[in-house]
Amino acid sequence: MIGLSEASDTNFDMFEWYPRYQSCQRYFLDQAQHSVAVQALSAFLNIQLPFQRPVNPIFNSTSESASTPAVSAGPRVGTGPASSTSTAHPLPSISLFPYIRRLVATGMDFPGVLHGFFGDDWGTGVGPLHEQERRNYLFAAKSGGWAAVKRDYDMPPLETIPFLRPLQGPLDSEIETAERNWSEWLAMEDWMVGPRAPDILHDSSSQASRSRGSRG
Repeated sequence: MIGLSEASDTNFDMFEWYPRYQSCQRYFLDQAQHSVAVQALSAFLNIQLPFQRPVNPIFNSTSESASTPAVSAGPRVGTGPASSTSTAHPLPSISLFPYIRRLVATGMDFPGVLHGFFGDDWGTGVGPLHEQERRNYLFAAKSGGWAAVKRDYDMPPLETIPFLRPLQGPLDSEIETAERNWSEWLAMEDWMVGPRAPDILHDSSSQASRSRGSRG
């Protein structure tokens, strides 16, 4: 699975990732939210789908929105200039983060479920966000008790999370990365960053850089 750690890799292309994320948004709006399976699971997890919102519901990826005017389709890097009459209607304003968070915290973030919500491009489109959210969930559990974590994952006033489950199917590498990032954060709290960072963090950072370089 591709993670946000790859964003520091020179091989990571954010402009290549973004269309995949938009593909996930389109699938979610046009297909997933209208399927019985996604509707049933969302009801069980107490989270509204875009078309169910009482205010400004979004039924599909082509829904008109007064707050999202057409924008010029500017030239891509390495291509010729775009036509002055070319315009593109952006996707309706919809974030996939609340759904990723709800699936992670309830232990429902299985590959099949993620595919059902976000389509064939979920691995490259929401995979980085999913991996980071799993790490955030570990951090939340370590930072406070059950009640504090539940408050963090509630969406007041009506979309409170019905239950919490421990992180499902964690890998050793995932836990090790979380431990390293947690140590970096503790160092940050003590202002032990940059030249003041503990030697072990310098060593792990150098090792990660060498590992990324060997993959290039």
